[in-house]
Amino acid sequence: MISWVVIGLVLGLVGGYYLGNNRGYKQAEADIKKVQEEAAKKAAADAAKAANPFQAVNPLEKVEANPFEKAKSIVNPFK
Repeated sequence: MISWVVIGLVLGLVGGYYLGNNRGYKQAEADIKKVQEEAAKKAAADAAKAANPFQAVNPLEKVEANPFEKAKSIVNPFK
């Protein structure tokens, strides 16, 4: 009688370990795949944003100098 209980416990432990380990492995694979897909989407979006010339910052945006002002005063004979 006790031997049947021990055999049942051993089979239950081995079966539970196998099923739990296999399920955990599949869950880990799914999680890794999801993380990789999200990282790929983010990388693609960042690359597209960086390559867009219309979103680039113009370093001379607030410059008010006119480079032709000096040439205009020199070339104008009536001034």
